[in-house]
Amino acid sequence: MTLFAAIDGTAVAKETVAWTGQDASVRAFMPVYGQTLPPIGFVQFCRSRPGECSLGSGGAAREHLTEARWDELVKVNDYVNAKVAPVTDQDLYQVPELWTYPDDKGDCEDYVLLKRRYLVNLGWSTESLLITVVRDRNGDGHAVLTVVTDLGEFILDNQNTDILPWQATRYQFQKRQSQTHPSVWVTLRPENSEPKARGTLTGVLEVPK
Repeated sequence: MTLFAAIDGTAVAKETVAWTGQDASVRAFMPVYGQTLPPIGFVQFCRSRPGECSLGSGGAAREHLTEARWDELVKVNDYVNAKVAPVTDQDLYQVPELWTYPDDKGDCEDYVLLKRRYLVNLGWSTESLLITVVRDRNGDGHAVLTVVTDLGEFILDNQNTDILPWQATRYQFQKRQSQTHPSVWVTLRPENSEPKARGTLTGVLEVPK
């Protein structure tokens, strides 16, 4: 799928991304409702690799999306989806949850981490590459990579070969990394629907009373 097909030339776009009129930015960008708790797998990942969760890159919060940049997204998404075979952490590591960079096997979070690493190495800002937790069409927990651009937010997903605008996925978006700091997470659900988190990663699992 080409960049402009993804935006305005396909049935998906006609159904979900009519980016005209007063509420265009609302449809193009996810609503964010404040700070929340990160997934435990992410916390453990950051404890083992603190350098990857300490600071952002200081780059653009919304990458300027060109055909060349779109091609990078497609190539990285296709490469990682083909390279890594899906397997649960329980089957691979004998633990319920472990976020790590995969070799040739991994679960959804591992796909996301590897795609994010490749794109950062290609010059994409960490502020525009956000690990995101959703419920998929079966209602199961799932992780995807949200790419924030000046043309909207797009989803890189190991369950779908196409890169889609976020609202075209029909997922229920739960939470994601904040653009202000990689260790902070924000909720994508209405306010007060989740416990709030204090600070950044230190003590972030503590729920305020």
